[in-house]
This record gives sequence, C-alpha cells and structure tokens, in this order.
Amino acid sequence: MKILTTGASLNASSHKRAGKRRVLVPTMGALHKAHRELIRVARDRAGRDGEVAVSIFVNPLQFEPGSDYERYPRPEKEDEDFCRNADVDLLFRPAVAEMYAEDPAVFVEETALSKTLCGRSRPGHFRGVCTVVAKLFHILEPNGAVFGEKDFQQLAIIRRMVRDLNFRIDIVGVPTVREDDGLACSSRNQYLNAEERKQATVLRRALLAGAERAKAGEKSTKIIVDLACTTIGEASLARIDYVDLVDAENLQPVEVVRPNSLLALAVFFGKTRLIDNILIA
Repeated sequence: MKILTTGASLNASSHKRAGKRRVLVPTMGALHKAHRELIRVARDRAGRDGEVAVSIFVNPLQFEPGSDYERYPRPEKEDEDFCRNADVDLLFRPAVAEMYAEDPAVFVEETALSKTLCGRSRPGHFRGVCTVVAKLFHILEPNGAVFGEKDFQQLAIIRRMVRDLNFRIDIVGVPTVREDDGLACSSRNQYLNAEERKQATVLRRALLAGAERAKAGEKSTKIIVDLACTTIGEASLARIDYVDLVDAENLQPVEVVRPNSLLALAVFFGKTRLIDNILIA
C-alpha cells in the first residue's frame, strides 16, 4: 500500500495510462466496519487489476464554529493498519496546508439540495463537503467514488455536483452498515458514554416505527413524523435536531407519503449529533 501526503507526490493519471480503474473512498478517518464495506464495494468496482484509493482528511471547512473539529478522532496508526488489512492500494492523507491555501477564495457550493435537513441545521457544511470532494477528485482522478447512504443528503449533493460540473466519475451509494443493535455505524459513536450509547438505539426504532406506519397505509407526514418523535422521546437523553419526511430525489419536504419518500433524522445525545434515515415508500 502506498501512503502519500501531497498531491505533488501522486502521479494521478498513471492508472489511466495503464488502463486501470481507480475507485476512491473519501473519509475523515477513525475507520470502522462501515468503511470496510465501502472499501469492499470499491474493490468490486475497481476489479482486482484496478486500484482502491482511500483518502483520510478531517476537513475544517465542513465544521461549523463550536463543533467537534478539534476533538474529532485522528487515530493515524490504526487507520493505516485498517487500510492495509483491507487491501487498499493507495492511502492519501494530506495536511490542511496541502489542501487549502492560507487565503482560499474559491469554493464549490450546491444551492438546492443543501437547504434542508442537515444543510438547514449546519449552514456552510455542504459547501465544505463539495469543495473538498471536488479537490480530491481533481488530485486523485478516480473513475468512481463510493459513499455511504447513512449520509444520504451528502450522497445526493455529491451526485448533483458530479452531474452539474461534468465530472466523469461514477458515484456509488452503499446501504447503511449497522451495529448488531441497529445503530448506524459512525466515527462519532465513540463519543457516546455507556448510557448514551444504550439509548441511541432508539433512532433505528423510530425510523422503523415510521416506516411500518407508512407500510400499513398511513399517508400523513405529520402523523409519521410525530410517531418517530414520540419514539425518540422514550430516550431521556435524546435531544431532537430534526425529524423530517422528504422526497429522496430533491430532498424537499412532502406533506403526504409518496413513492421515494425518505424519513431522516438528526438527534443529539449529550454533545454528540447522530444522523440516520430510511426509505419508507
């Protein structure tokens, strides 16, 4: 496995000249079993003769003031071993100074899908996501990139960016990987204390309750959202940021359940903000 820290040390187009596919898994590190699944899918897409590249970069541009940028986990040795054991070909781990000039003035901003859900709660977050992902695409020149569906809004926005900016890159979504008790895998789960971790399983129960009510024929967004909120309320430590029912294509709120509806939520346990979602129709 090659480990590179600068774009200058990377001959990005060498894989294309060799006729090989390169598939990228962009991450912020603190890798876990969901990342292993993303890497597995990337290998399938790249083929045994292709290259799987993983980037690890804790992107300051997507952290709003007062968030957890400084304390975000950065276990470099463990992440390096994880990638090596997962048969990654290239690990790109740049410093902030490598990715951003001291006075950056150009950013990539999506202006439609980023206005709801996490975009409403975290202004500027997706500008940071789009900017860093576009830079990674330019530096690494992958044929494809793999993202998890837990971050459903992020995946939709990246797809829109690729479409609108004519990146010749296939974007692959991978279903959410969960712990045995249903909690979506996340690097932030390690922030939870024992009681918060126990109560966080309510998120999956809330999503399933909403999905089951819709499956039974309920069409009212309000009833389904209220049911999910009531379920979350059973956890004394939970503090809801949002619970919304949206169209999975444009991420706009819907008043009634219709095909391709997404129930999405963000909930705090202590200072830790967790997200999850489920397609309910």
